Amino acid sequence: MTRHKRKIIKRTLRTCILLLMPVAFTASVHAVKEMREAVDKRTVMSTQENPKSDTSYDSSGESTEIILKMPSTEKIFPDESLVLSHGYGYCEETEDRGELLKLESPLDMTSENPGEKPYPSKDNWGSGGDIIRTTYEPYKGNAFINLEKGGQVNNKTSVPNETLEKESRYLPNFTISDTSEPQVLIYHTHTTESFEPFVRENFDASFNYRTTDETKNMIMVGNAIEAELEEQGIGVIHVTTIHDYPSYNGSYARSRDSILPVLEKYPSIKVVLDIHRDAISGEGYAYQPYIEIDGKEAAQIMIISGCDDGTLDMPNYMKNFHFACTLQQKLESDYPGFTRPVLFDYRHYNQDLTVGSLLIEVGSHGNTLEQAQYSGQLFGQSLGELLNSMKKRKSH
Repeated sequence: MTRHKRKIIKRTLRTCILLLMPVAFTASVHAVKEMREAVDKRTVMSTQENPKSDTSYDSSGESTEIILKMPSTEKIFPDESLVLSHGYGYCEETEDRGELLKLESPLDMTSENPGEKPYPSKDNWGSGGDIIRTTYEPYKGNAFINLEKGGQVNNKTSVPNETLEKESRYLPNFTISDTSEPQVLIYHTHTTESFEPFVRENFDASFNYRTTDETKNMIMVGNAIEAELEEQGIGVIHVTTIHDYPSYNGSYARSRDSILPVLEKYPSIKVVLDIHRDAISGEGYAYQPYIEIDGKEAAQIMIISGCDDGTLDMPNYMKNFHFACTLQQKLESDYPGFTRPVLFDYRHYNQDLTVGSLLIEVGSHGNTLEQAQYSGQLFGQSLGELLNSMKKRKSH
């Protein structure tokens, strides 16, 4: 064979190899992909067939089951939004959120008995200091703890942040049943707290933002929460007794006297919520903390979870904190920016009565009636979904 012929053969072989390389590479990629999918599929199948559980312990020593704890969650569930936190396991798929109920505007509501301190009429609004509209963003600083799935905790205690970070991952220490019995109690220690009539630049200095008119005070907000909970099948008792008028002092003792008989009559109640509004203000101005959700303005809310410094007789305060963090993360997952940080401080607020007792600040006195009502609906819808998901977990 001549040198010329050998060169021709080599050139031909090299050309064939170059032409075949893309085909071979593509085939190998498909093969690897199919092998990986088969392994992942088998991993998920084995996980479903042999679900493992682990047990961790909260600060009280009670065990908390961690559902399906796996070391490689990012491979099986690449979408991190499916995992609420390390202490929860995997969240179940939920249906699309339904629309909120259509409630009458508080401004259009009329009370048959507005009481001794009626809400000012539209023609009698004066002027005074400035209303500052603002939206509170996440805070920075050593006192603030970022929760895994949204929201923060404002730690005003000597409890180390590391401890609270760990405790924030535990499930609530109560169960929800599939029953027609009431499982949520709503009441108002400061029942007469009220709001602005509408968005405006100045507030009325002669109005102290308190009224006995239940269509314009905290009872109206409680009604909005109650309506959304009942729409989702959660039984509610709403105590509408006024505890802060005519005397403000002693309100917490009076509200305690109101709810104790209810708790004794209905041992099915697991969640107890004292619904308030805040009073964020300074000399000559009042704040209106709001956020736009689905094209409508809502008052930002704040959860308060009390801590015991050894003098408040609340040995189970950390269990309330578990619920507070669970609820905070649910609210922030549903409506980012809806909440201010959970206030964890040395407060009693009758939170010794159950392990699901919290105080909820719905906006501030600078917020409007409609903003507060809308927040009540959003809060009630998210809480109802959370409680129903706890019911589903129990049935599995």
